[in-house]
Amino acid sequence: MNENFIGKTFKKRKGILPPLFKLEKPKKGTDWEKIFSLFGKNQDKYRKLLEDANEPRYLYWDKFKFKFSSDDELTSEDKWYLVRQLRDLSSLVLPLQSEFGAFFKWIRIPSADENLHRIDMFAGGRLFNKSSTLLPTNRTIFLNRGIIEEAIASSQLEGAHTTRKAAKEFLLNKRLPKNESEQMILNNFKTINAIAEDYKNQSLSTDLLYEIHAMLTDNTVDKSEQHRFRKNSDEIVVQGQIGSEEYITHIPPSENFINESIKKLIDYANDIDNKFTHPVIKAIVLHFWVGYLHPFTDGNGRLARGLFYWYLLRKGYWTFMYLPISTIIKKAPLQYAMAYIYTEQDNLDFTYFYDFHTQKIIQAIEEFEQYIDTKVDEKRSIDDLLDKKFDLNDRQKQLIHYLISDVNPSASVTSHSLLQNISRQTAVRDLKFLEKKNLIYSKRSGKYIKYYPTEKLVTEASRKKIIFDF
Repeated sequence: MNENFIGKTFKKRKGILPPLFKLEKPKKGTDWEKIFSLFGKNQDKYRKLLEDANEPRYLYWDKFKFKFSSDDELTSEDKWYLVRQLRDLSSLVLPLQSEFGAFFKWIRIPSADENLHRIDMFAGGRLFNKSSTLLPTNRTIFLNRGIIEEAIASSQLEGAHTTRKAAKEFLLNKRLPKNESEQMILNNFKTINAIAEDYKNQSLSTDLLYEIHAMLTDNTVDKSEQHRFRKNSDEIVVQGQIGSEEYITHIPPSENFINESIKKLIDYANDIDNKFTHPVIKAIVLHFWVGYLHPFTDGNGRLARGLFYWYLLRKGYWTFMYLPISTIIKKAPLQYAMAYIYTEQDNLDFTYFYDFHTQKIIQAIEEFEQYIDTKVDEKRSIDDLLDKKFDLNDRQKQLIHYLISDVNPSASVTSHSLLQNISRQTAVRDLKFLEKKNLIYSKRSGKYIKYYPTEKLVTEASRKKIIFDF
């Protein structure tokens, strides 16, 4: 299958539409009396079948049939039917309702508590306590890195065409966007910052949804499509490539259903029912709920991921701002799309989406832990190198880290100011000091003065075998 899936919203009237993607279903004709008779006689065996179908990945029939073949007792179709029934019997109902009346449901699979505990430990700042040698200066660097990477990847998931390197340079230099892709990334960057600084302190409301959406789609959609929910006359569908074919992957519900459901979504997000649900579970539900409703003509994916962060930050999960989860999702965009499809087309089983999302959060945490460990080692090496010869402050050392990071590294007053959250005057002093020490040199590039590592610095770093990555 094509792993470069990008889900895009289209208006039905634009050309001939592709077919609706439908999941493969097992053949019918299952003898359910035989199945349950065998289950009653050997429950341990078939409970083990259920466990293996649910973990380490929550399988649908298209993968299940290859892992669990027919035997003397049951065909693979029979086994699937049994697993599907047992899943239904153990499922919990969510407040999220489909347009056709039934409610989505999910299973709290055994690994859920272990994964949630690991996420909670990260949210409590355990990693930063472990790596305290990097704080406090580096915390600003890591925070800005997380926000920048999330803004880029979340936009690329919805079709922004630019490289990570070019997008990062555009944001760091605060250059005006040249095209729609750069505008999408800038909008996302501003929105994530606004969520972290302001919106997390506000209860969700229709007006706040409008405001966040308008910020996400500034100068990328017509003003007439902002500050309102999607209408039937907009004729919106979601489509993307699966395998070698283009398909409609989601037909969003009607405007009447959106208007009925938005209040329920808002109440759920604001914890109106006073029933405790683990914040990570609830944030993932909100992510899916917005994706399912698709309440706007465009920008729904970015909004869904934005509300995921909004809810977690509101609940005190501040370390999530360091985790650019969309960069992990972007590595498996087809799996992301299929998580939605499996959930919608297999008995409204939200476990598919929950399982995908928690796996990606854990992966993001693991990659960030590796990144931090690398930075701890790098800091020791660069400090050993610089402390022997130069009297640099932490900001200047961080800039040296950054300038030994890429094949063609550069910095500017603006980028140094942004990453370190300092004034331009302080940034200028840092750069001038490093230039005086012959560690960097300046060169005009268009409207900007850029700074590059000197051959002396590169040689010293190479001698130490130091490799850095921002």
